[in-house]
Amino acid sequence: MFASFSRRAVVFVSSCTVVVSAAVLATAPPGGLPERLGHHLFGADPEVSAGEVRFPPAQGVTTPAPIPEPGQVAVCDEPGRDEVVTLPDADAPGGGRPVWIRRPPGPDSADRPVLYLLHGSASTHRTLMDENVGELLDEQMCRTGVEFVIAAPHGQVASGATTEWGDAADGSFALESFVTGAVIRAVEGDRVRPRRLRALGGFSMGGYGAAATALRNPDLYGQVASWGGYFRVDDPYGVFGGDTADHAPDRLLGSTEVRDLRFALVEGEDDHTPLQEGSIQGEAARFADLLTERGMTVATFHPRGGHDFRTWTRAFPDTVDFLVSGWSATP
Repeated sequence: MFASFSRRAVVFVSSCTVVVSAAVLATAPPGGLPERLGHHLFGADPEVSAGEVRFPPAQGVTTPAPIPEPGQVAVCDEPGRDEVVTLPDADAPGGGRPVWIRRPPGPDSADRPVLYLLHGSASTHRTLMDENVGELLDEQMCRTGVEFVIAAPHGQVASGATTEWGDAADGSFALESFVTGAVIRAVEGDRVRPRRLRALGGFSMGGYGAAATALRNPDLYGQVASWGGYFRVDDPYGVFGGDTADHAPDRLLGSTEVRDLRFALVEGEDDHTPLQEGSIQGEAARFADLLTERGMTVATFHPRGGHDFRTWTRAFPDTVDFLVSGWSATP
């Protein structure tokens, strides 16, 4: 269930569709060059349109855990602390793979949520840093009163292939294994989080990777946030060989028993980025329907704009509200 937030009131019914409306205005720089998946452009001034939140049939009522009042957490006065650590990875250029970690002020603890982020096909962890993702999410922590760790690994390989954040069939790299193993250990250490306090998110190819990885490892993650993602296999470099069914989120739903993964899906109103089959336009609605059919919780948000960070970050308030509602629910 959702907790109460200062930006809006949320009304529950046991088995209906709840519509949450939000509008966030910002001034965007003009111009920009369209680029392939994972890149971004800056276009017209984006606005967040209505988001649709779909709940499964009620299975009982949970009481949200108490959270600080908005504006009463340390990150409101002091920004998060950035570090980039390099983890051993024989498949990475130079034998090491960087991970950007941003922690709120104060000591870490096992009850502080973690949002793991996967970048797009032509981006890196540095792209997320340069797009001020850390600062923008700090603002949302201050607004909601819930602080969380941000962690984003570098997902490129020397060949320049789009990795789809997977383990390559030919053994040339193993990014899914890296994300679900070494990254979690490096970020959490001996303060291991319960599954419900881990969220996996991503942008573009990373949005696909977040959905696929969470469905393939449902014991590790409780929530998924996909900005500009797609939910079928789009694998121009043949990373998965002929084994696509085991990596397609829309097909994985039919082969897993998981029902309690929560999904926030963000798709720009004007996102027509091409895929091998079709385009990203309509992917969020298509996948949301599949999730709803399985009784899973899903929220869809459609900011004004295309396939770019300016569009996606304008959906941060709604996406973080969704994630906080999951983190704050009594287990």
